Amino acid sequence: MSAGFSVPVTHVSSRDNVLVKDLRRLSQDNTAYRKQGRVWLEGDHLCRAALARGLKPVVAVFSESFWPLAHAEWAQAAIKNIVIADALLPEISGLESPARMGFVLELPASPPLQTDAASVILDRVQDAGNVGSILRSAAAFGFGQIIALKGTAALWSPKVLRAGMGAHFALRLVEGVEPAALAALTVPIVVTSSHHGSFLHQQTLPMPCAWAMGHEGQGISDELMAHARLKVRIDQPGGEESLNVAAAAAICLYASALTRP
Repeated sequence: MSAGFSVPVTHVSSRDNVLVKDLRRLSQDNTAYRKQGRVWLEGDHLCRAALARGLKPVVAVFSESFWPLAHAEWAQAAIKNIVIADALLPEISGLESPARMGFVLELPASPPLQTDAASVILDRVQDAGNVGSILRSAAAFGFGQIIALKGTAALWSPKVLRAGMGAHFALRLVEGVEPAALAALTVPIVVTSSHHGSFLHQQTLPMPCAWAMGHEGQGISDELMAHARLKVRIDQPGGEESLNVAAAAAICLYASALTRP
């Protein structure tokens, strides 16, 4: 244990260390979190966001050069501190410039579908950056539940976590949902389309509701479209054929937020 700290500290310099191997998988394999039951948060922004939501990491990881400078809040945050040699950072990082610290969290238990919650349905949205951006918009505009249908990018993957910028910790995340399960929703499903439905700005939007965002190339599936109560499209006076799904989600969720009393 280091002087001044009550949390156990272990120094690691071998790439064959079990934790280093686990972190390598978590940072490089999009679905490793499901096998390990743990999530790797790289960088102080994500770590701070987790702490702000009252989450306690099981392990805090610091680079050897950063450890002497680490704030007490970081050093006391986890059950255990690991200090690793700087040379190992590229092996456990998904970033071009590896962060100097990170947290390992227990993977939150998958919650049941909340049928009456303002939600965003992700229908096979596959780009991690898009998924993370949609999570940020959902958290910002009061849509507390994300329903990821099968075929959607893994919600706790490293790239989605980074793109989400901490939004994960403010949301109810339900993964691997079959389209048939959406029949249980008591809130209306609203879908977007480039070519069908009335213009968004001309609609009186239901709230709460469940906005459905579709696959980047194929859009909303026919099965999900059949569940929709309302179909809308976004007016694009500039003449583009379609919007990026994350941009469309931000516009739609903001429009719904404006209807709140």
